[in-house]
Amino acid sequence: MTTLQAQERTEFTSSAKRRIREQGQIPAVVYGKEAESKSVSLDAGELLKKLRDEGRNAILQLHVGDASHPVMLSDYQMDPIRNQLVHADFQIVDMQSEVEVEVPVNLIGTSQGVKDGGVLQQSLHQILVKAKPGDIPQTIDVDVSNLGVNEVISVKDISSSGNYSLVQDEEQVIASILPPQQEKEIDSGEEQEPGEPTNQEG
Repeated sequence: MTTLQAQERTEFTSSAKRRIREQGQIPAVVYGKEAESKSVSLDAGELLKKLRDEGRNAILQLHVGDASHPVMLSDYQMDPIRNQLVHADFQIVDMQSEVEVEVPVNLIGTSQGVKDGGVLQQSLHQILVKAKPGDIPQTIDVDVSNLGVNEVISVKDISSSGNYSLVQDEEQVIASILPPQQEKEIDSGEEQEPGEPTNQEG
């Protein structure tokens, strides 16, 4: 389990939060069912790196002073203009209790339908799974190699390969192959009479 260092916050004014962000850190909140919510600050770049390396549902060991908690990122806020992380919420998790989280879907393979000229369309980008925090997969890999034109893969067509269960609606379509787009001939719907035009100048 990867570790992350945080410092407890005691000032909550807008200017204090601005100073935190100017130092390359972000304000955050840590909460849990049996723990009092705590306001902290931590390094934004370090958090983003860990999430890129281990995924959105990574379990992080968060150190705050003398305390240490296994946490998951439950929510975050981005500055849409600067595209920077500005706030995060962490939930303390019980490693022995199951949780429900959304896991990204990763399509793998080149489908037969695409080879035949079809277009691959992904309809579902995340699947809801239930697992203990340590068993949450980083992605759900779905092999589309055998998918032909006008065929679909639904949630019911994939099987769990780990210690987790899928709780998404099993009828939801994950991916499909659309038929090749055929060129349409331009047709005005009128037939033109042969011979010379009726209005001829000169």
